[in-house]
Amino acid sequence: MQMSEKTLLHVQGMTCANCANTITRTLQKEGLKEVNVNYLTTEVTFEEVKPDILEKVKSLINSIGYKVAEEKAASHHESDVHGEHHGHSHSKSVDKKFFWSAVFTAPLLLHMFLPFHFLHEPFVQLGLCIPVMIIGISYFGKSAWGSFKVRAMNMDVLIFIGSVSAFVYSLAGIWMYYGTPLVGEYLFFETAASIVSFVLLGNVLEQRSVRQTTSAIHELSKLQPQHAKKIIIGNNGLESFLEVKSTEIKKDDLLFIGTGDKIPVDGVVTSGNAMVNEAMMTGESLPVSKTVNEKITGGTVIETGSLKMKAEAIGSDTTLAKIIRMVGDAQLSKPDIQRLGDRVSNIFVPAVLLIAVLTFLVTYFFLEDGIRSSVMRSIAVLVISCPCAMGLATPTALMVGIGRAARNGILIKGGSTVEVFSKIKTIIFDKTGTLTTGNFRIKKIQSIDVTENEVRTLLYALEQHSSHPIARSISKACEEFKLQAAELKWKTIEEDKGRGINATDTNGNLFSAGSFIMARHCTNEDSHSVYLLKNNKLLATIDLEDEIKPGAVETIAALKKLGIKTVMLSGDRKMICENIARELQMDEVFSERLPAQKLELVAKFSNENLTAMVGDGINDAPALAKAAVGISLSDASQVAIQSAQIILLKSNDLRSLLLSLRFSKHTLLTIKQNLFWAFAYNVIAIPVAAAGLLSPGIGALSMAFSDVVLIGNSLRLRFKKID
Repeated sequence: MQMSEKTLLHVQGMTCANCANTITRTLQKEGLKEVNVNYLTTEVTFEEVKPDILEKVKSLINSIGYKVAEEKAASHHESDVHGEHHGHSHSKSVDKKFFWSAVFTAPLLLHMFLPFHFLHEPFVQLGLCIPVMIIGISYFGKSAWGSFKVRAMNMDVLIFIGSVSAFVYSLAGIWMYYGTPLVGEYLFFETAASIVSFVLLGNVLEQRSVRQTTSAIHELSKLQPQHAKKIIIGNNGLESFLEVKSTEIKKDDLLFIGTGDKIPVDGVVTSGNAMVNEAMMTGESLPVSKTVNEKITGGTVIETGSLKMKAEAIGSDTTLAKIIRMVGDAQLSKPDIQRLGDRVSNIFVPAVLLIAVLTFLVTYFFLEDGIRSSVMRSIAVLVISCPCAMGLATPTALMVGIGRAARNGILIKGGSTVEVFSKIKTIIFDKTGTLTTGNFRIKKIQSIDVTENEVRTLLYALEQHSSHPIARSISKACEEFKLQAAELKWKTIEEDKGRGINATDTNGNLFSAGSFIMARHCTNEDSHSVYLLKNNKLLATIDLEDEIKPGAVETIAALKKLGIKTVMLSGDRKMICENIARELQMDEVFSERLPAQKLELVAKFSNENLTAMVGDGINDAPALAKAAVGISLSDASQVAIQSAQIILLKSNDLRSLLLSLRFSKHTLLTIKQNLFWAFAYNVIAIPVAAAGLLSPGIGALSMAFSDVVLIGNSLRLRFKKID
């Protein structure tokens, strides 16, 4: 989970996705690469640049109507704290603007109903409208002018033109008809003020809703403890505790963690033992025992016991920090489906301006409906349209969907992964460590002139001296014969790598346990897993079977019901692979394949259909990278994790694979629903406004609430049943 450093700026003043597009285009025109702008989190990231170029970039962003608040090249935990601070700060600023705008707009809207004749006076209405227009110009005008300068006009252009048009039209009415009964026909100060106030109201509601969609990273960040107990060893050798901030911990520092404490950083236990709740990392509900020399992860919680640890990974190098960064990067990336929304958004504002002009011309010259009606229809067209809805459709759904997946132990690297994985037609599985636990159990023992118990005793006595995974599994399976095995005294014992293990007892007898190579001089049967010999004569054959992972049977069955083809691809022996594939009822099985052959098969399946690959070993890395979606397990090799697009933290239960597929499908469905709403709203609303069937004020209110409806649909992903 290697994270590359980028320049990070926090930019205030972005109110919609089109604002983000404005900044993106501006920076890309300056030649910056890897530009990513997220107005939801106030973050702007791009490739690392020299200090002088960075200052130029900051000035450029400020010149187009936004404000650079802070820059940092740091962990996502830190950026989240800054982003949240700036987000709340900007939100409070919008709240204040809306409050004062509403105070002056209310009497303008209610002047027809309130028994105060002076509210009908043109100059009183002008006086009430001016503060609102100052707020509107300062908030929308700067952004509109900035976007106009870089030829990436955003929604603020429409709001600005609409409100200013109504204001100027009213001023012209006062200039030409003040003192006559006709002046009332030209006063639309309440329209100008209501456009600004209603759009600000929409921004207030939108930002409060958006904070809920961005909560995933904040919730992950809260898992990081703020303080830790550092162990200080005095000159007299006595230990004392010093409470320090987690950010002050250095590599190799000794720390003490007690019951109920969060582990501050990644490290290794030096003394003590404890039951650790690792649910946030693995999804495992039961606490795990940790003792000396075992690894522990920052952010996990000690439920009972206490221990001392040595810090090994700190700051942005901790597993939790990498996860937070990965989730943040994933939420920033765009799936292909967003390109449609982006293309429409880019031409939307010029198209609406053209429609507004045509509405005025048709109404005034062809329908001969008068200047008043023509202007009002044009303004209604400007303010009813909602280009930011199309920009919000994808990122809000991705924020919630990827965030919920992360809370369930599924890390998805990018929005494009969500889209592709939801359409997958074939999933290829590695066997050992993916479909199976990698722990072997004894299936059958065939003995010659000895009892099965004697065979198990000999196996434990021999295999406990080997570090091979199969030897460890056999030792565990025969552990009940530990006492009997202790009576056997070995004079010599030596492991023959790739073959087995040999030992000589005090009587000079040679005992061997290993593969067929060791026994081929006394048998032709090569189908057994382990052969046990005494003085080069066969004593017994042992057949092993790999344990199938929990949830594997249900997962494969569910995938097949969804019409997804399941394939096993392994380097293991044919008979073993076929037995497991038969038990799991997989569609196809390929065995005894080298890494290069695995890569060829993945390429072959990928040419036929969208294909995902699930693996955990170093030899799986090329195949994971080749597949449309590579899926790795959290206990996999680092190479496999870096090659994958989805990482399953709960690696001991394959059902999380099925859950990740369901999250992807529901997230994509939500994106499609949002885009449909955004398109449908504008397709219906703009003609209605052009026909003169609603006022500019109602149009502004409708536009504001359309975003809130869309965000609300995205928020359903946090709670809806995923099945």
